[in-house]
Amino acid sequence: MIEQHATTAADGTESVPGKTRDALRAAHLYYMQDLTMDAIAHELHTSRSSVSRLLSHARASGLVEISIHSPLDLPSRIEQEILERFEVGAHVIPVPDHASDVDRLDRVALSAARILGRFVDSNQTIGIAWGSTMSAMSRHLVPKAIHNSEVVQLNGAGNGRTTGIVYASELLRRFGDAFGARVQQFPVPAFFDEPETRRAFWRERSTRRLLDLQERMDVALFGVGSPFAEVPSHVYQGGYLERADYEALSRDGAVGDVATVFYRADGSTDGIALNERATGPDFSVLRRAPRRVCVVSGRAKLASLRGALAAGLITDLIVDEGTARALVESPGDGE
Repeated sequence: MIEQHATTAADGTESVPGKTRDALRAAHLYYMQDLTMDAIAHELHTSRSSVSRLLSHARASGLVEISIHSPLDLPSRIEQEILERFEVGAHVIPVPDHASDVDRLDRVALSAARILGRFVDSNQTIGIAWGSTMSAMSRHLVPKAIHNSEVVQLNGAGNGRTTGIVYASELLRRFGDAFGARVQQFPVPAFFDEPETRRAFWRERSTRRLLDLQERMDVALFGVGSPFAEVPSHVYQGGYLERADYEALSRDGAVGDVATVFYRADGSTDGIALNERATGPDFSVLRRAPRRVCVVSGRAKLASLRGALAAGLITDLIVDEGTARALVESPGDGE
């Protein structure tokens, strides 16, 4: 069964822009009165194609929310098994097995963007870890009116080629615009050259202010990095790592990262040398956030996902069906 909900302004539709007013009217006629698009076009004195665009605008702008309730498979078997084995709420996104990783990522990102509104609310601090998955997701966000909230960057984005400010600020701006939230950037490199430099920088008051915000996060949103994916995480393709870094990560047994903090298959981070220079939050900080939403696309990230689950970083998982199936069918530590 599919339920649709159209919302209108409390003081009537006359106070909203013309396109929004028309989209609200078209949505009400289509979803609440079951009129065909031809009938709506006749009533609104416009074309059928214009009605289609108005309905698309109503969905994209959050005027209409569509919920699917299946009496046969709710929750799905895979979602239930993930909950039982890993104590994580899962949203499994249907994607055909033959889909490319690029198409898979876009479909998961689109679904995740529409689910995210359930997790964000007023008076929250929302931490965002930049990366390929978050970038894809940011392009599909559905606006939600909340107040007194802020979006905080979790890890620096600069490297030897670029400051990373343009990339990170554009990503964060999309989240800030979608939720009417203040944006707090973290203008530091992804990795310092020396651990001593990081420790000194962390003592600065301007840096301390951002770190304090991270420690008070209500929601953390992130993907998992993997050097093996067809669509590699931004940290593995954007000039952030040198050959020596890859060799060190291999020696240290790293399988992936969250917010440029690397971990092993068992979720441990101790002794991974690169973490001494990384600017992402320590996992003890990340785990303080009551809600930690991880978005994963592609089976190549299965080892990274397992490590993040072993580290206890995830409360809510949004994942494509093939990866979810592989997660529950293969042996692991979640049992």
